[in-house]
Amino acid sequence: MIKFDQVTKRYPGSDEVLKNVSLHIEAGEFVFVTGNSGAGKSTLLKLIAATERPTSGTVLIANQNVSQLKASAIPFLRRRFGLIFQDHKLLYDRNCFENVILPLRINGVPGNEAAKRVRAALDKVGLLHKEKAMPITLSGGEQQRLAIARAVVSRPSILIADEPTGNLDANYAADIMAIFYAFNQVGVTVIMATHDALGMSATQNRVLHLNQGQLMQSSPSITGINQTASNSDVSTS
Repeated sequence: MIKFDQVTKRYPGSDEVLKNVSLHIEAGEFVFVTGNSGAGKSTLLKLIAATERPTSGTVLIANQNVSQLKASAIPFLRRRFGLIFQDHKLLYDRNCFENVILPLRINGVPGNEAAKRVRAALDKVGLLHKEKAMPITLSGGEQQRLAIARAVVSRPSILIADEPTGNLDANYAADIMAIFYAFNQVGVTVIMATHDALGMSATQNRVLHLNQGQLMQSSPSITGINQTASNSDVSTS
């Protein structure tokens, strides 16, 4: 599903952030991307999500070469992804319901269907009772749950999370990880950049370890790759 072949990424005025990285992620995997700050984790996720393009090498997403896609095709490719950031990127002038419905409005989902999917997504992350609350009134863990609801409401096949538990205490972090595992169990591919992930619960999953832009380790999953489920299995309806 996702393949890097000798991928290098260099930003203007900087050294190489990623250096000759080759990897392959199958549909339905749960993969942790580890490494110190500045190792290239966030850049790797941006290349997977097609928000950045490689300086050299090939990035294939569902057999599509990202570098060869026309700009008009990129938004359709990105519909495969749900993106979750450590800083949430919530809209604090809109309530929880309005935050989650935004991607559906962008994609032209009709009002009644959109509302149904928003409430289903909020219910999956335990926030249905707070649909009218403003994000500023939520705890850090609840804000991250809201960001996850917004990411999954469009029914993506791939969830990409950049340090989603980095600012949370152990209890909140455990709750957030349980949500990711639940989506993975029904076939969603999960790719998570992390420093720890609860003491490296990653021992049960594949780990891609980066060091100064180089892929130093790609350990295999102990539990194996989940069978891919149809997207309807993770439907928020």
